[in-house]
Amino acid sequence: MGGPLLNTYNHLPLTIHSAKGLYLYDDAGNAYLDMQSGYGVNALGHNHDAVMQALKTQSQKHLHISNAFLSAPTEALANQLITHSDFSKVFFANSGTEANEAALKLAKKRGRQISDSKTNVIALNKGFHGRTAGGMALTGKPQYWDVFKPNLPGVYHVDINDSDAFQSQMNDDVCAIFVEVIQGEGGIRPLTREFAMTISDMATRHDALIIVDEVQTGLMRTGELFAYQHTPLTPNIITLAKALGGGIPLGAMLVDASLRDVFEPGDHGTTFGGNPLACAMGEAVIQTIVKPSFKSHVNTVSTLLFDHLQALKAQFPDLIDSVRGQGLMIGVVFHEDVQWIKKDALKHGVIVNVTASRVLRLLPPLTLDTPSAKHFINVLKTILERRQKKP
Repeated sequence: MGGPLLNTYNHLPLTIHSAKGLYLYDDAGNAYLDMQSGYGVNALGHNHDAVMQALKTQSQKHLHISNAFLSAPTEALANQLITHSDFSKVFFANSGTEANEAALKLAKKRGRQISDSKTNVIALNKGFHGRTAGGMALTGKPQYWDVFKPNLPGVYHVDINDSDAFQSQMNDDVCAIFVEVIQGEGGIRPLTREFAMTISDMATRHDALIIVDEVQTGLMRTGELFAYQHTPLTPNIITLAKALGGGIPLGAMLVDASLRDVFEPGDHGTTFGGNPLACAMGEAVIQTIVKPSFKSHVNTVSTLLFDHLQALKAQFPDLIDSVRGQGLMIGVVFHEDVQWIKKDALKHGVIVNVTASRVLRLLPPLTLDTPSAKHFINVLKTILERRQKKP
């Protein structure tokens, strides 16, 4: 393969030169409405004023000082996360998968404090928790780990929303239950209320931790600060990343008061996690999204998109099977593989993503405005009309 990069991505046929707000610009000056926001990273759009100001201010102080020292931006972001949640302590990492590794280690240590055999974990089929060794083991999609076997032992998978299968796997040797409230890579599949209640009941009965991976769903993506707030779940741990750093790599593990002293110095660590620059930008993100007006905007635009997408479903029943998701995390489920939509949308100046082959996954910036949302709908309608006319 040509070029200097390892062959690990199927790149879109364009090179991005710059970005601002809701748009990416290629090296020829063409504009593209970004309806995937860097897989949810650019939740405030590109080069948001508050984030860029935080970057400028902190970059003139220091970029990295190591975790041997306390850092004002790092502590400030941790305090913001605790203030706006029910959690007690924060550990910062560089990514979502590293946050999940931290959660897995903490759960296993806490389990062994109860019993030497309490180290098993239950996760969900079609879930996605990262590409490190622990993250792969938790991920319920064999295509991500099959060629790298053997996997980390002690992880068991059940189907999402299958309460009977879940209960059959639960026992006192389970130290943690790992779930996404809405599976992203799995095709925007939400937990049912009944299944969430089963998880809560079984976790209490067997003294297992509930760990919610909010790497993609967190930070107002679903119309609440955290997606689990839509459910009966009361997690002991959540993990965050993607939107948290405002475009700079940053992950976090938030733990409740019962777990605040499980880790001791030396149990876990990171060189770059909690980087002052990333945390300064993260604080700007949190301060922006917790404003009531911001939440109201997300839910207003979400309603608009869902209404128009349901109308397209009614207009194109032979193409669209269903529309699911919450907030600005939306899956349009088709009856066939829809990689062609991704290619056609690019020709119309719109960037979208496809997951689970049949699901058009929409993760637009949370700053998406009404005119841009309607423009996307019109582009999608045009694409579907042309598809329907084909013999």
